[in-house]
Amino acid sequence: MALKIVMIFFGLYMLATVVFVGAFLYEILRKVFPDQNPMWMLSRYMVYWALIELFFRYFMQKLPVMDIKPLLSMPIKKSSIAHYILGRSSFSGYNILALCFFVPFGIVLLFHGYPALNVGLWLISILATVMCINYANFIINKSEKALAIVGGIIALLYGLDYFQILPVKDFFGPIFHGLYQYPFAVLVPVILALVLYWINFSYLKNKLFLDASLRIKTKEAKTSELSWTKRFGDMGTFLQLDLKMIWRNKRTKAQVFISLLFVFYGLFFYTQDIYATMVPVFAFLGIFMTGIFLSNFGQFIPAWDSSYYSMMMSQNIPLRKYLESKASLISVSVVVMFLLTIPYVFFGWDKLAINFGCALYNLGVNIPVILYFGSFNKKRIDLEKSPIGNMQGTSATQFLIIIPVLGLPILIFTVFYYLISLEAGVLALSLLGIIGFALKNKLLDMITEQYRRKKYGMIAGFKEKNS
Repeated sequence: MALKIVMIFFGLYMLATVVFVGAFLYEILRKVFPDQNPMWMLSRYMVYWALIELFFRYFMQKLPVMDIKPLLSMPIKKSSIAHYILGRSSFSGYNILALCFFVPFGIVLLFHGYPALNVGLWLISILATVMCINYANFIINKSEKALAIVGGIIALLYGLDYFQILPVKDFFGPIFHGLYQYPFAVLVPVILALVLYWINFSYLKNKLFLDASLRIKTKEAKTSELSWTKRFGDMGTFLQLDLKMIWRNKRTKAQVFISLLFVFYGLFFYTQDIYATMVPVFAFLGIFMTGIFLSNFGQFIPAWDSSYYSMMMSQNIPLRKYLESKASLISVSVVVMFLLTIPYVFFGWDKLAINFGCALYNLGVNIPVILYFGSFNKKRIDLEKSPIGNMQGTSATQFLIIIPVLGLPILIFTVFYYLISLEAGVLALSLLGIIGFALKNKLLDMITEQYRRKKYGMIAGFKEKNS
């Protein structure tokens, strides 16, 4: 109940923030770009808004679900059921959130003398665009290839624009600005929204049969043996389970995509002159980027396996191998994330050195720390639930773990940096990581004993399905 109250306040705060930013965006754009029309500057970036919102909705937006079995025996048209399901999705919080941003901005435009007809039809265009994103998500959500294409387009457009290979904003800016400049252009997003609505309507209507849901879909059944994991011996069994779990469940799969997306997080800091002298910020980036999967996935160990954890603990399964497989999986993620951050050497060798030291620290220190704190997890996670707003598995442990995992290495680096030099800070993190890696077996033995002591408390907690 307390967690729900916190989430409600957080949602209201987020909503108020969006309204506030939308209301003051005109003044912000006018100060940042004094020689440009704020409406024009906003239009230049709207292509990124549309693509990024579509990308995140794949993971966060819940698809409309309805139990249709009782309705099929009643005098209700299938078309009415399909219209109801799609119509209900129009009132999604994500659609309202977008309008809470653009409507205040439109009201400010009216106060500054912009034509009411143009502004009104522009807002209708925005609403139609939001509906396009809403219904396009229903189509993309059925295809992981479509998601990869959208993510690739975002990265490609940003890269082309950032390295000045192709003026993306100058190309798409006139298109979105035309929605305001030419009132009749409102027909384009409206027609596109209707087309996407019709595609989803046709799909739903054709699926409103009992035999459609009862039919065995052998075509969609895909298996992966992952036979290469057998070379890891006893640990390979657990590694195989983890990889299958990550790939088959939306919440765990979202952690992978979010981690990969945060590789670009450094561009927000490395490209800003204001952070050039704030070197400890780069230590934060190093720990964060190389350890993002470590934090997102590792903090919920072993709650990811909560649905069958009691079964595992009742069998002759080596707990040490179980934990070692988790450590190995996270270690691979840290190495991969570091390799993906190597291009940041473009901004200076010091950035690469800091990321390397932070990666070593994550490997040697943060992995044992995250596994140790996992022994305090007693909240069940249902992997079939949607990842958005899903606080299953969250407890005070997830908030406390930020201090040793993120705060401590930044503090260590900052002290050595200001007292000695940047090289000393990197060396301190690297040495701590190497020491932790050298003591890996001893630390895992201690953590294994901790899990044995907490075993029955964790099993009891994981059985509580309302946790």
